[in-house]
Amino acid sequence: MPLTETVLARIYLVDDHVVVREALSALLQAQGHTVVGQTDDPTVAVAGVRELVPDVLIVDLNLGLRSGFEVLAELRRRDLRVRTLVATMSAQARDVAEAVRHGADGYVLKGSSSAELMQAIDSVMQGHRHFQGRVADLAIEGLSTRDEGDALQSLSARERQVVLMVVNGRSSVEIGRELHLSPKTVDTYRSRLMAKLGVQDVQGLVKFALRNGLISADAP
Repeated sequence: MPLTETVLARIYLVDDHVVVREALSALLQAQGHTVVGQTDDPTVAVAGVRELVPDVLIVDLNLGLRSGFEVLAELRRRDLRVRTLVATMSAQARDVAEAVRHGADGYVLKGSSSAELMQAIDSVMQGHRHFQGRVADLAIEGLSTRDEGDALQSLSARERQVVLMVVNGRSSVEIGRELHLSPKTVDTYRSRLMAKLGVQDVQGLVKFALRNGLISADAP
């Protein structure tokens, strides 16, 4: 059976470590791919995809105070057509499952060989999904066992605070004042926790809170 010819891609990188981005960029370009942009900021990443129209976006899940899930969710919300490949340290089944739910085309663990990453890029460029070996097992586990309780458990204590305040009608300015945070930081928490819970807006967040007993349906 003939080998499939490698398809070269225009790639955008999202990772919160400059050294990682530089090393990955050098590796990709040595293989003939083109790195058209890179950042550690989800907002900048989405704008970059819209402006530069890369073939593939490679994104880490851990972006400091923010999350790669935000990028995946926003790309889907804006219907920006780009193949997405998660490259992360997280071998948590719930993270793999959440990436699948957010439309990721592939998932590769950091620490995998460069050949595995190149294979993943080839696969998504050819219209396939890339969840192989251990990652495939994690995806099956996460998709078969995850429920809303698991999602709720994934929230930090501060994110839970923000959830309760948002569903009770508090604005970002009001929440920031009470928690001693800037409104921009509060917005970051909101985006991140919505991505974790798989909801798209405040109405969806309220429904989630009602289903899970965080608020009462007859609350004022």
